[in-house]
Amino acid sequence: MAFTEDWVITRARDAYEHGRASFDVRPERTALLVIDMQDEFVRPGASPYWVPAATRMAPRLRQLVEDCRAASVPVIWTIFDDTHLGLDRPHALRFLPHADTDWRRPGPAEVWAPMGRRPDEALIRKPSYGAFYDTPLDTMLRNLGRDTVIVTGTLTNYCCGTTARQAYERGYKVVFGSDTTATDDESRQEPELAVLRKGFALVLSAEEIRNRLIATRRDHARH
Repeated sequence: MAFTEDWVITRARDAYEHGRASFDVRPERTALLVIDMQDEFVRPGASPYWVPAATRMAPRLRQLVEDCRAASVPVIWTIFDDTHLGLDRPHALRFLPHADTDWRRPGPAEVWAPMGRRPDEALIRKPSYGAFYDTPLDTMLRNLGRDTVIVTGTLTNYCCGTTARQAYERGYKVVFGSDTTATDDESRQEPELAVLRKGFALVLSAEEIRNRLIATRRDHARH
């Protein structure tokens, strides 16, 4: 067949808008990653990096955390923090608009209290956007026997999107929360979801994730 320009564009557009990865979400093989739901990003007015959309979606993510706990899916939290005197942070960050204020954390970053992190859930303090960069996350997931990750949190197109790509490159099946991630300019949400949908992840709503976890548990119980 002849691959015309229209054919190629139509195929790509359909994958960006409607593409679905074809793997199952098995609770016993899955971990939930809650990315950077910390005071400076989620607590209203806490910093110039506050993400209002993250505050609005936080209750939905909190419910997904509870759903995962009920399904025995481990929850791993991350914090974007100052680690190792900044010597492990990519040096180029200082030159980018993302770092264009003089604001500094008043102390170690913490998960926003209303998210309800439990002391028995791992917390990773990371120096850059992706949760796999210079952290033990890969080792932790392999020790847990998990080959699938659900990526949630903020920012959709920075820390969450980078983590999803890093997980994909390491061979993980990636589920990405369409309504349990948030970014600082909501017009950027869908363009990031489109790229992930086409090439990196199974993009699902919180309800769809919950239903898949429940359905898979029922199927395994029957057998």
